[in-house]
Amino acid sequence: EVQLQASGGGSVQPGGSLRLSCVADGFTVDSFDMRWFRQAPGQGPEWVSTLTRSTGRTYYADSVKGRFTISRDNAKNTLYLQMGSLKPEDTAVYYCATDEGHRGPGTLVTVSS
Repeated sequence: EVQLQASGGGSVQPGGSLRLSCVADGFTVDSFDMRWFRQAPGQGPEWVSTLTRSTGRTYYADSVKGRFTISRDNAKNTLYLQMGSLKPEDTAVYYCATDEGHRGPGTLVTVSS
C-alpha cells in the first residue's frame, strides 16, 4: 500500500524558513515523479514543485521559484521541500503526491507576523 506522510509545518514570521518532509511507505521516492502541492484556506489546490524520477530535474511554480527547493533522500525514502523567504501568501496546507495520484495528509504552514 502506498502511503505518504508530510511533516515539518508550523508558524513562522515573514522572511523565515521551514523544511517540509514527506516520508514514503510502500514504494521508493525515486520510482515516481514526486510533487508538492499546497492549498490555502478557501482556495483550490496549487501545484508547487516537481522532482522527476529518472533525471532528478526540478520544476517550480513561478510563485515559489528561487525561494523553494525540492529534493529527495533515497536512503531515507523521503521527499523534502526547503522553503525560504516565506511570505504570508505561502500560508497553506502542504502535501506531497506521486504523479499517479497518491497523496497523503498535509502539514500546515502559517506565515504571519
